Amino acid sequence: MLAPLAERLRPKTLDEYIGQTHLVGPGCILRRMIDSGNVSSFILWGPPGVGKTTLAKIIANTTKSKFFTLSAVTSGVKEVREVIERCRAESGSMFSQGRPILFIDEIHRFSKSQQDSLLGAVENGTVTLIGATTENPSFEVIRPLLSRAQVYTLKSLEAPDLQVLLDRAVQTDEILSRRGVRVEQTDALFRFSGGDARKLLNILDLMEQSTPHGVDMVINDKEVIERLQENPAAYDKQGDMHYDIISAFIKSVRGSDPDAAVYWLARMIAGGEDPVFIARRLVILAAEDIGLANPNALLLANATFDTVAKIGMPEGRIPLAECTVYLATSAKSNSAYLAIDAALREVHDSGDLPVPLHIRNAPTSLMKNLGYGADYKYAHDYPGNFVRQQFLPDRLQGQRFWHPCGNPAEERLDDVQKKRWGR
Repeated sequence: MLAPLAERLRPKTLDEYIGQTHLVGPGCILRRMIDSGNVSSFILWGPPGVGKTTLAKIIANTTKSKFFTLSAVTSGVKEVREVIERCRAESGSMFSQGRPILFIDEIHRFSKSQQDSLLGAVENGTVTLIGATTENPSFEVIRPLLSRAQVYTLKSLEAPDLQVLLDRAVQTDEILSRRGVRVEQTDALFRFSGGDARKLLNILDLMEQSTPHGVDMVINDKEVIERLQENPAAYDKQGDMHYDIISAFIKSVRGSDPDAAVYWLARMIAGGEDPVFIARRLVILAAEDIGLANPNALLLANATFDTVAKIGMPEGRIPLAECTVYLATSAKSNSAYLAIDAALREVHDSGDLPVPLHIRNAPTSLMKNLGYGADYKYAHDYPGNFVRQQFLPDRLQGQRFWHPCGNPAEERLDDVQKKRWGR
Protein backbone atom coordinates (compact mmCIF):
# COMPACT_ATOMS: atom_id res chain seq x y z
CA MET A 1 0.00 0.00 0.00
CA LEU A 2 1.34 3.42 -0.98
CA ALA A 3 2.37 5.63 1.92
CA PRO A 4 0.78 9.10 2.26
CA LEU A 5 2.53 11.95 0.47
CA ALA A 6 3.74 13.43 3.77
CA GLU A 7 5.57 10.19 4.54
CA ARG A 8 6.92 9.76 1.02
CA LEU A 9 8.49 13.23 1.14
CA ARG A 10 9.83 13.05 4.68
CA PRO A 11 13.39 14.49 4.56
CA LYS A 12 16.24 12.14 5.39
CA THR A 13 19.08 14.67 5.61
CA LEU A 14 19.52 18.22 6.86
CA ASP A 15 20.02 19.39 3.28
CA GLU A 16 16.48 18.18 2.48
CA TYR A 17 15.00 19.67 5.66
CA ILE A 18 12.83 22.76 5.14
CA GLY A 19 12.53 25.64 7.61
CA GLN A 20 13.91 26.21 11.13
CA THR A 21 17.04 27.87 9.79
CA HIS A 22 17.48 29.56 13.18
CA LEU A 23 18.30 26.09 14.55
CA VAL A 24 19.74 24.09 11.65
CA GLY A 25 21.12 26.80 9.38
CA PRO A 26 24.89 27.12 8.89
CA GLY A 27 26.59 27.85 12.20
CA CYS A 28 23.35 27.54 14.22
CA ILE A 29 23.06 25.59 17.45
CA LEU A 30 21.56 22.28 16.29
CA ARG A 31 23.63 22.25 13.11
CA ARG A 32 26.82 22.64 15.15
CA MET A 33 25.68 19.96 17.56
CA ILE A 34 24.90 17.50 14.75
CA ASP A 35 28.11 18.25 12.84
CA SER A 36 30.15 17.64 15.99
CA GLY A 37 28.39 14.33 16.63
CA ASN A 38 28.01 15.31 20.29
CA VAL A 39 24.24 15.58 20.73
CA SER A 40 22.88 16.47 24.17
CA SER A 41 19.30 16.01 25.36
CA PHE A 42 16.75 18.58 24.23
CA ILE A 43 13.05 19.22 23.73
CA LEU A 44 11.57 20.53 20.50
CA TRP A 45 8.61 22.82 21.12
CA GLY A 46 6.43 23.99 18.25
CA PRO A 47 3.15 23.59 16.37
CA PRO A 48 2.38 20.40 14.44
CA GLY A 49 3.79 19.76 11.01
CA VAL A 50 6.97 21.81 11.37
CA GLY A 51 9.45 18.92 11.46
CA LYS A 52 9.96 17.86 15.07
CA THR A 53 9.87 14.09 14.45
CA THR A 54 11.71 14.46 11.15
CA LEU A 55 14.51 16.43 12.77
CA ALA A 56 14.95 13.81 15.49
CA LYS A 57 15.23 11.04 12.87
CA ILE A 58 17.71 13.05 10.81
CA ILE A 59 19.88 13.55 13.89
CA ALA A 60 19.84 9.81 14.59
CA ASN A 61 20.70 8.97 10.97
CA THR A 62 23.44 11.59 10.75
CA THR A 63 25.11 10.57 14.01
CA LYS A 64 24.46 6.86 13.29
CA SER A 65 22.86 6.49 16.71
CA LYS A 66 20.38 3.76 17.57
CA PHE A 67 16.90 5.35 17.50
CA PHE A 68 14.14 4.39 19.94
CA THR A 69 10.70 5.99 19.99
CA LEU A 70 7.90 6.21 22.51
CA SER A 71 4.52 7.87 22.20
CA ALA A 72 3.28 9.51 25.37
CA VAL A 73 -0.26 8.66 24.28
CA THR A 74 0.26 4.88 24.39
CA SER A 75 3.25 4.35 26.72
CA GLY A 76 3.31 4.05 30.50
CA VAL A 77 6.09 3.80 33.09
CA LYS A 78 6.53 0.11 32.27
CA GLU A 79 7.20 0.85 28.58
CA VAL A 80 9.58 3.68 29.49
CA ARG A 81 11.64 1.38 31.74
CA GLU A 82 11.70 -1.36 29.12
CA VAL A 83 13.00 0.94 26.38
CA ILE A 84 15.60 2.43 28.74
CA GLU A 85 16.87 -1.09 29.46
CA ARG A 86 17.14 -1.70 25.71
CA CYS A 87 19.05 1.59 25.36
CA ARG A 88 21.37 0.58 28.20
CA ALA A 89 22.09 -2.75 26.50
CA GLU A 90 22.65 -0.97 23.19
CA SER A 91 25.05 1.60 24.67
CA GLY A 92 27.11 -1.21 26.18
CA SER A 93 27.39 -3.07 22.88
CA MET A 94 30.74 -3.13 21.08
CA PHE A 95 28.85 -2.38 17.86
CA SER A 96 27.30 0.82 19.21
CA GLN A 97 28.41 3.95 17.31
CA GLY A 98 26.97 6.50 19.70
CA ARG A 99 24.68 7.05 22.60
CA PRO A 100 21.17 5.78 21.77
CA ILE A 101 18.55 8.45 21.08
CA LEU A 102 15.18 8.11 22.78
CA PHE A 103 12.56 10.16 20.97
CA ILE A 104 9.33 10.82 22.87
CA ASP A 105 6.51 12.31 20.86
CA GLU A 106 3.95 14.43 22.73
CA ILE A 107 6.09 14.38 25.85
CA HIS A 108 3.69 16.88 27.44
CA ARG A 109 1.20 14.02 27.84
CA PHE A 110 3.57 12.09 30.11
CA SER A 111 2.55 12.10 33.76
CA LYS A 112 4.97 13.24 36.46
CA SER A 113 5.82 9.63 37.35
CA GLN A 114 6.52 8.81 33.69
CA GLN A 115 8.79 11.83 33.38
CA ASP A 116 10.50 10.94 36.68
CA SER A 117 11.33 7.51 35.24
CA LEU A 118 13.44 9.20 32.55
CA LEU A 119 15.63 11.24 34.87
CA GLY A 120 18.22 8.63 35.78
CA ALA A 121 18.84 7.53 32.20
CA VAL A 122 19.20 11.11 30.99
CA GLU A 123 21.40 12.09 33.94
CA ASN A 124 23.87 9.23 33.60
CA GLY A 125 24.02 9.37 29.80
CA THR A 126 22.30 6.07 29.08
CA VAL A 127 20.21 7.88 26.47
CA THR A 128 20.07 11.15 24.65
CA LEU A 129 16.51 12.33 25.11
CA ILE A 130 14.76 14.21 22.32
CA GLY A 131 11.24 15.20 23.24
CA ALA A 132 8.61 16.78 21.01
CA THR A 133 5.72 18.87 22.28
CA THR A 134 3.12 21.30 21.02
CA GLU A 135 2.58 22.62 24.56
CA ASN A 136 4.72 25.02 26.57
CA PRO A 137 7.33 22.81 28.31
CA SER A 138 7.45 25.26 31.23
CA PHE A 139 3.97 24.08 32.21
CA GLU A 140 4.03 20.47 30.99
CA VAL A 141 7.54 19.14 31.71
CA ILE A 142 8.83 18.65 35.26
CA ARG A 143 11.57 21.02 36.36
CA PRO A 144 14.25 18.32 36.98
CA LEU A 145 13.83 17.09 33.40
CA LEU A 146 13.86 20.64 32.01
CA SER A 147 17.15 21.28 33.81
CA ARG A 148 18.68 18.33 31.94
CA ALA A 149 17.31 19.13 28.49
CA GLN A 150 17.58 22.37 26.53
CA VAL A 151 14.34 23.61 24.92
CA TYR A 152 14.43 24.67 21.26
CA THR A 153 11.45 26.45 19.72
CA LEU A 154 10.34 25.56 16.19
CA LYS A 155 8.31 28.02 14.11
CA SER A 156 5.44 27.60 11.69
CA LEU A 157 6.67 27.44 8.11
CA GLU A 158 6.59 30.69 6.17
CA ALA A 159 5.27 31.07 2.61
CA PRO A 160 8.75 30.68 1.02
CA ASP A 161 9.23 27.41 2.95
CA LEU A 162 5.82 26.15 1.81
CA GLN A 163 6.67 27.10 -1.77
CA VAL A 164 9.86 25.03 -1.61
CA LEU A 165 7.84 22.10 -0.23
CA LEU A 166 5.19 22.45 -2.94
CA ASP A 167 7.80 22.57 -5.70
CA ARG A 168 9.55 19.52 -4.29
CA ALA A 169 6.30 17.56 -4.09
CA VAL A 170 5.27 18.39 -7.65
CA GLN A 171 8.70 17.77 -9.12
CA THR A 172 10.07 14.79 -7.19
CA ASP A 173 7.21 12.74 -5.74
CA GLU A 174 6.76 9.39 -7.48
CA ILE A 175 3.04 10.05 -8.05
CA LEU A 176 2.76 13.81 -8.55
CA SER A 177 5.80 14.03 -10.82
CA ARG A 178 4.09 11.64 -13.27
CA ARG A 179 0.86 13.62 -13.34
CA GLY A 180 0.17 16.87 -15.13
CA VAL A 181 0.18 19.35 -12.23
CA ARG A 182 -0.47 23.01 -12.94
CA VAL A 183 0.15 25.42 -10.06
CA GLU A 184 -1.80 28.59 -10.83
CA GLN A 185 -2.40 30.07 -7.37
CA THR A 186 -1.15 29.23 -3.89
CA ASP A 187 -2.91 31.70 -1.56
CA ALA A 188 -5.67 29.30 -0.44
CA LEU A 189 -3.31 26.32 -0.27
CA PHE A 190 -0.87 28.16 1.98
CA ARG A 191 -3.64 29.73 4.06
CA PHE A 192 -5.31 26.39 4.81
CA SER A 193 -1.90 24.85 5.51
CA GLY A 194 -1.33 27.36 8.30
CA GLY A 195 2.45 26.93 8.28
CA ASP A 196 2.06 23.15 8.66
CA ALA A 197 4.02 21.06 6.14
CA ARG A 198 2.04 17.90 6.79
CA LYS A 199 -1.26 19.72 6.32
CA LEU A 200 -0.09 21.13 2.98
CA LEU A 201 0.97 17.69 1.77
CA ASN A 202 -2.29 16.14 2.96
CA ILE A 203 -4.23 18.74 0.95
CA LEU A 204 -2.15 17.85 -2.12
CA ASP A 205 -2.82 14.17 -1.43
CA LEU A 206 -6.55 14.87 -1.29
CA MET A 207 -6.47 16.84 -4.53
CA GLU A 208 -4.49 14.16 -6.33
CA GLN A 209 -6.80 11.37 -5.18
CA SER A 210 -9.91 13.32 -6.21
CA THR A 211 -8.59 14.25 -9.66
CA PRO A 212 -9.43 11.62 -12.32
CA HIS A 213 -6.46 10.04 -14.07
CA GLY A 214 -5.82 11.54 -17.47
CA VAL A 215 -6.99 14.95 -16.25
CA ASP A 216 -4.53 17.65 -15.26
CA MET A 217 -4.34 18.34 -11.52
CA VAL A 218 -4.88 22.09 -11.14
CA ILE A 219 -3.87 23.92 -7.99
CA ASN A 220 -5.59 27.26 -7.58
CA ASP A 221 -7.64 28.98 -4.90
CA LYS A 222 -11.00 27.85 -6.30
CA GLU A 223 -9.99 24.18 -6.58
CA VAL A 224 -8.45 24.05 -3.10
CA ILE A 225 -11.48 25.63 -1.43
CA GLU A 226 -13.95 23.40 -3.28
CA ARG A 227 -12.09 20.18 -2.45
CA LEU A 228 -11.78 21.08 1.22
CA GLN A 229 -15.46 22.03 1.46
CA GLU A 230 -16.37 18.65 0.03
CA ASN A 231 -14.19 16.85 2.59
CA PRO A 232 -13.18 19.25 5.38
CA ALA A 233 -11.50 16.61 7.54
CA ALA A 234 -9.49 14.95 4.78
CA TYR A 235 -6.47 17.18 5.20
CA ASP A 236 -6.48 16.76 8.95
CA LYS A 237 -5.37 13.16 9.26
CA GLN A 238 -3.12 13.77 12.27
CA GLY A 239 -5.64 15.67 14.40
CA ASP A 240 -4.30 19.11 13.54
CA MET A 241 -7.86 20.51 13.48
CA HIS A 242 -7.09 20.94 17.19
CA TYR A 243 -5.50 24.29 16.43
CA ASP A 244 -8.31 25.52 14.18
CA ILE A 245 -10.99 24.67 16.73
CA ILE A 246 -9.21 26.13 19.75
CA SER A 247 -8.73 29.28 17.68
CA ALA A 248 -12.47 29.40 16.90
CA PHE A 249 -13.24 28.80 20.59
CA ILE A 250 -10.97 31.63 21.78
CA LYS A 251 -12.30 34.07 19.21
CA SER A 252 -15.91 33.20 20.02
CA VAL A 253 -15.36 33.92 23.72
CA ARG A 254 -13.46 37.11 22.91
CA GLY A 255 -16.26 38.10 20.54
CA SER A 256 -18.92 37.63 23.27
CA ASP A 257 -20.83 34.83 21.46
CA PRO A 258 -21.67 32.21 24.14
CA ASP A 259 -23.52 29.94 21.69
CA ALA A 260 -20.59 29.68 19.30
CA ALA A 261 -18.17 29.30 22.22
CA VAL A 262 -20.17 26.39 23.69
CA TYR A 263 -20.41 24.78 20.25
CA TRP A 264 -16.63 24.83 19.78
CA LEU A 265 -16.23 23.61 23.37
CA ALA A 266 -18.49 20.67 22.50
CA ARG A 267 -16.43 19.97 19.37
CA MET A 268 -13.27 19.78 21.49
CA ILE A 269 -14.88 17.57 24.13
CA ALA A 270 -16.37 15.24 21.53
CA GLY A 271 -12.99 15.04 19.80
CA GLY A 272 -11.26 13.91 22.99
CA GLU A 273 -9.35 17.13 23.67
CA ASP A 274 -7.52 17.25 26.99
CA PRO A 275 -9.95 19.09 29.35
CA VAL A 276 -7.03 20.58 31.30
CA PHE A 277 -5.80 22.16 28.06
CA ILE A 278 -9.23 23.77 27.56
CA ALA A 279 -9.30 24.97 31.16
CA ARG A 280 -5.84 26.50 30.78
CA ARG A 281 -7.02 28.43 27.73
CA LEU A 282 -9.96 29.75 29.76
CA VAL A 283 -7.55 31.05 32.41
CA ILE A 284 -5.54 32.84 29.73
CA LEU A 285 -8.73 34.24 28.16
CA ALA A 286 -9.91 35.56 31.51
CA ALA A 287 -6.67 37.50 32.02
CA GLU A 288 -6.03 38.58 28.43
CA ASP A 289 -9.49 39.44 27.10
CA ILE A 290 -11.61 40.22 30.18
CA GLY A 291 -9.04 41.40 32.67
CA LEU A 292 -9.87 44.44 34.72
CA ALA A 293 -13.35 44.80 33.21
CA ASN A 294 -14.34 41.88 35.45
CA PRO A 295 -11.56 40.56 37.74
CA ASN A 296 -13.89 37.81 38.99
CA ALA A 297 -13.50 36.13 35.62
CA LEU A 298 -9.93 35.11 36.45
CA LEU A 299 -11.07 33.71 39.82
CA LEU A 300 -13.77 31.60 38.14
CA ALA A 301 -11.42 30.43 35.38
CA ASN A 302 -8.78 29.40 37.91
CA ALA A 303 -11.43 27.57 39.97
CA THR A 304 -12.54 25.83 36.78
CA PHE A 305 -8.96 24.75 36.07
CA ASP A 306 -8.62 23.27 39.59
CA THR A 307 -12.05 21.60 39.43
CA VAL A 308 -11.47 19.97 36.05
CA ALA A 309 -8.05 18.70 37.18
CA LYS A 310 -9.69 17.14 40.25
CA ILE A 311 -12.84 15.57 38.79
CA GLY A 312 -11.84 14.85 35.19
CA MET A 313 -14.36 13.90 32.53
CA PRO A 314 -17.22 13.49 31.77
CA GLU A 315 -18.35 15.70 34.70
CA GLY A 316 -15.64 18.25 33.88
CA ARG A 317 -17.68 19.35 30.86
CA ILE A 318 -20.11 21.15 33.22
CA PRO A 319 -17.68 23.61 34.88
CA LEU A 320 -16.01 24.08 31.49
CA ALA A 321 -19.35 25.09 29.99
CA GLU A 322 -20.20 27.33 32.97
CA CYS A 323 -16.90 29.18 32.70
CA THR A 324 -17.15 29.43 28.91
CA VAL A 325 -20.58 31.05 29.04
CA TYR A 326 -19.53 33.38 31.87
CA LEU A 327 -16.43 34.58 30.01
CA ALA A 328 -18.26 34.97 26.72
CA THR A 329 -20.99 37.11 28.29
CA SER A 330 -18.62 39.17 30.46
CA ALA A 331 -17.43 42.70 29.72
CA LYS A 332 -14.12 42.67 27.86
CA SER A 333 -10.82 44.48 28.33
CA ASN A 334 -7.29 43.77 27.18
CA SER A 335 -5.74 46.77 28.94
CA ALA A 336 -3.54 44.67 31.26
CA TYR A 337 -2.33 42.59 28.30
CA LEU A 338 -1.48 45.73 26.34
CA ALA A 339 0.16 47.33 29.38
CA ILE A 340 2.64 44.52 30.02
CA ASP A 341 3.50 44.26 26.31
CA ALA A 342 4.11 48.00 26.15
CA ALA A 343 6.30 47.83 29.25
CA LEU A 344 8.27 44.90 27.80
CA ARG A 345 8.87 46.86 24.60
CA GLU A 346 10.15 49.76 26.69
CA VAL A 347 12.48 47.47 28.63
CA HIS A 348 13.78 46.07 25.34
CA ASP A 349 14.30 49.56 23.89
CA SER A 350 15.73 51.38 26.91
CA GLY A 351 17.55 48.56 28.67
CA ASP A 352 18.26 48.33 32.40
CA LEU A 353 17.52 51.84 33.60
CA PRO A 354 18.64 52.55 37.18
CA VAL A 355 16.15 52.31 40.04
CA PRO A 356 15.62 55.74 41.67
CA LEU A 357 17.68 55.95 44.88
CA HIS A 358 14.75 56.66 47.18
CA ILE A 359 12.97 53.36 46.33
CA ARG A 360 16.05 51.14 46.42
CA ASN A 361 16.47 48.55 49.15
CA ALA A 362 18.99 49.53 51.84
CA PRO A 363 19.86 46.45 53.94
CA THR A 364 23.39 47.65 54.87
CA SER A 365 24.78 50.84 56.40
CA LEU A 366 26.96 51.36 53.33
CA MET A 367 23.89 51.41 51.11
CA LYS A 368 22.18 53.85 53.46
CA ASN A 369 25.24 56.11 53.37
CA LEU A 370 25.08 56.01 49.57
CA GLY A 371 21.53 57.33 49.71
CA TYR A 372 19.64 54.09 49.12
CA GLY A 373 16.11 54.51 50.44
CA ALA A 374 16.66 58.16 51.46
CA ASP A 375 13.57 60.38 51.33
CA TYR A 376 11.28 57.45 50.61
CA LYS A 377 7.71 58.29 51.63
CA TYR A 378 5.81 55.43 53.28
CA ALA A 379 2.34 55.60 51.75
CA HIS A 380 0.53 54.46 54.89
CA ASP A 381 1.83 57.45 56.81
CA TYR A 382 -0.25 59.78 54.62
CA PRO A 383 -4.00 60.49 54.31
CA GLY A 384 -5.73 57.99 52.10
CA ASN A 385 -2.59 55.83 52.13
CA PHE A 386 -1.19 57.75 49.20
CA VAL A 387 1.47 60.37 48.55
CA ARG A 388 2.92 61.52 45.25
CA GLN A 389 6.50 60.49 44.59
CA GLN A 390 8.62 59.14 41.75
CA PHE A 391 8.57 55.41 41.05
CA LEU A 392 9.71 55.15 37.41
CA PRO A 393 13.34 55.66 36.32
CA ASP A 394 14.23 59.30 35.59
CA ARG A 395 14.15 58.74 31.82
CA LEU A 396 10.61 57.40 31.91
CA GLN A 397 8.95 60.01 34.09
CA GLY A 398 5.40 60.60 32.87
CA GLN A 399 5.42 57.45 30.72
CA ARG A 400 2.15 55.50 30.76
CA PHE A 401 1.77 51.83 29.98
CA TRP A 402 -1.73 51.09 31.29
CA HIS A 403 -4.57 52.78 29.43
CA PRO A 404 -8.11 51.93 30.57
CA CYS A 405 -10.59 50.48 28.12
CA GLY A 406 -14.10 51.91 27.89
CA ASN A 407 -15.87 49.87 30.56
CA PRO A 408 -17.37 50.99 33.89
CA ALA A 409 -14.92 49.07 36.09
CA GLU A 410 -11.83 50.57 34.50
CA GLU A 411 -13.36 54.02 34.21
CA ARG A 412 -13.73 53.99 38.00
CA LEU A 413 -10.10 52.91 38.38
CA ASP A 414 -9.00 55.64 35.99
CA ASP A 415 -10.95 58.30 37.90
CA VAL A 416 -9.10 57.34 41.10
CA GLN A 417 -5.75 57.51 39.30
CA LYS A 418 -6.54 60.94 37.85
CA LYS A 419 -7.34 62.26 41.31
CA ARG A 420 -4.15 60.76 42.74
CA TRP A 421 -1.73 61.79 40.04
CA GLY A 422 -3.49 64.70 38.42
CA ARG A 423 -3.24 63.23 34.94
